[in-house]
Amino acid sequence: MTFKDLNISEPVLKALEEKNYTTPTSIQKKAIPVAIQGQDVLGLAQTGTGKTAAFAIPVLELLKKNAPVNKRFPSIKALILTPTRELAIQIEEAFADYGKYTGLRHTVIFGGVKPAPQVKALKAGVDILIATPGRLLDFIGQGIVKLHEINIFVLDEADRMLDMGFIHDIRRIIPMLPKKKQTLFFSATMPKAVEKISDALLKKPVRVEVAPVSSTVDKIDQFLYYVEKPEKIDLLVDLLNKKHDERVLVFSRTKHGADKIARVLNKKKIGCEAIHGNKSQNARQNALSNFKSGKTRIIIATDIAARGIDIQDLGVVINYDLPDVAETYVHRIGRTGRAGKDGMAYTFCTKEDRTMLNDIQKLTGRKLNRVSEPA
Repeated sequence: MTFKDLNISEPVLKALEEKNYTTPTSIQKKAIPVAIQGQDVLGLAQTGTGKTAAFAIPVLELLKKNAPVNKRFPSIKALILTPTRELAIQIEEAFADYGKYTGLRHTVIFGGVKPAPQVKALKAGVDILIATPGRLLDFIGQGIVKLHEINIFVLDEADRMLDMGFIHDIRRIIPMLPKKKQTLFFSATMPKAVEKISDALLKKPVRVEVAPVSSTVDKIDQFLYYVEKPEKIDLLVDLLNKKHDERVLVFSRTKHGADKIARVLNKKKIGCEAIHGNKSQNARQNALSNFKSGKTRIIIATDIAARGIDIQDLGVVINYDLPDVAETYVHRIGRTGRAGKDGMAYTFCTKEDRTMLNDIQKLTGRKLNRVSEPA
């Protein structure tokens, strides 16, 4: 099956072909036809399954079909709500790629940067708004954004919204949306709080589901090192030197820890950059751009980078610290082993981490392969 078989219009199809996107993923095959028909969608899919295109393409198709002759709506018609700045930027880039020939206008708003450029873009008029909850509520409060004419609402990474404490913001936003609208709802998991939100939002949704946890982790070779805290940095240096041809994403539990690891590695002439919430938006974007382009081979990240950032050809993930939640482990290692390519994940486990390690192995249904020395 190709995108042509999904009855996608020529402008969007042309943009997809220019990006060499010809074959839809499983979630795209299931979600796009249903969404284009105007039905609500409940999508259960891990990050890395192609779900951004699964909602971006229908949004473009539906708005293009209903656009005025000059292809400009008088107000925002589609809202995409997402938990992090990085994911918001990635989604905005997808709309720029797929919608370049549609004439539809889009913009992205998020916190941590000066609001003036975002306000200017909104006042110029947009058809599609991609937003994080905090900045959206801020702009609604100031009267800059109005949601009364939204036709399509997309809630992405709903379980991540819950993890990050945004569930109350979502509950504030929902009543501001028109009752008559189409909703596309995506989440990797469905805890009770997320299920309640989906029940409130969705009307007779079509459920589409792909890539459960077990199948995601089964594609990745996973290795375990039992190591004590003072020895971790030396083990990391040895491992990075052995993996000198690979791009590597290293996860630290804390912002301070990420900076410390980066300082030590750079002193040892192992070039790397750190990314976390205390970095400015520009610094974070520059670090990610350098990593994606191959200018930087190693990036040290907190869990802000665990979901929603698509890094092509990432060969190795290293859990320098174990996460606080077992499911986060799956999201971390899911950054590698994409698009049918091999992936490797290495986990450092101290005595204090044993309980979390057990939780991870219980969640994934498999034991990590223990190794006694760097591979």
